[in-house]
Amino acid sequence: MHTVTLIKGDGIGPEITEATLEVIKATGVKIKWEEVTAGEGALEKYGTPLPENVIGSLKKTGVGLKSPLTTPVGSGFRSINVALRKELDLYANLRPSKSFPGIKGAYEDIDLVVVRENTEDLYAGVEHMVGDDAAEGIKIITRKASERIVRFAFNYAQNAGRSKVTAVHKANILKISDGLFLETARQVAEEYPQIEFEDRIVDNMAMQLVQKPWDYEVMVAPNLYGDILSDLCAGLVGGLGLVPGANIGDKSALFEPVHGSAPKYAGQNRANPSAMIMAAVLMLGYLGENEAAAKIQNALAALIEDGQYVTPDLGGSAGTNEMAEALAELVQRF
Repeated sequence: MHTVTLIKGDGIGPEITEATLEVIKATGVKIKWEEVTAGEGALEKYGTPLPENVIGSLKKTGVGLKSPLTTPVGSGFRSINVALRKELDLYANLRPSKSFPGIKGAYEDIDLVVVRENTEDLYAGVEHMVGDDAAEGIKIITRKASERIVRFAFNYAQNAGRSKVTAVHKANILKISDGLFLETARQVAEEYPQIEFEDRIVDNMAMQLVQKPWDYEVMVAPNLYGDILSDLCAGLVGGLGLVPGANIGDKSALFEPVHGSAPKYAGQNRANPSAMIMAAVLMLGYLGENEAAAKIQNALAALIEDGQYVTPDLGGSAGTNEMAEALAELVQRF
């Protein structure tokens, strides 16, 4: 029996969460869900979008499944997600983008993973005004954070049977900050001679991903570049509605879809639950439930390719609930 923190989120969050729970249940994996509230619902109930019991639960269970949250305006938080990552030191953001057959307009046979440093770079939020007419933001790159994220990327590649890691940077211009990241990446790469290592300047990397994404496997990057490139990769396979994210530290991990809470679609039974379901696939893998994870992923691929019981954005006419029911039945047959 696994114990997992559950955050149902805002907007469409509760609907896609319930759909995901139904699919997980169909695998037979036993999970005790410890539900906590964050986001807008928490602000109304506790006066803060991130109550202490949320952090406490995640520290206790070590694993969380989270639906999209809305950061309330004027709450004092730049982002609830950023706050969670900092509080739990979830330094590695893992964003896999894998093709599903049957998605119109998407590239075929894509299988890319972006490993993004989650704690520093410009996202550290160190910025200020210089006089009245200039704003300054400080880009922070440390050897420690660079080393652990690159090592995470190589360990992931090794465990997942991947053969190449690409470090992404702008060291040709930012010679000190990105230069430190690249230097550290090269040093760590020497510890993994069985895995091919290369580096790419970030603008060239963006072009390469559009022209020949099949040449790449695992990319590791500082926070800003990783954020941008992971969305680019999502676009190659059909959009944010199909890709999950994982935020992983040494003691905790939090799994989530990467799209927003889409409040205008809440309660309409039309939200695509695929990204949340794929987040659950990552979570099950993290928990060692690899057979269950594979069942869901293979069943979802088959369901999307068939096209009958999927939501309108995937070309079908099913609602969120109907798609979940069809997928759960398929999981039981796999």
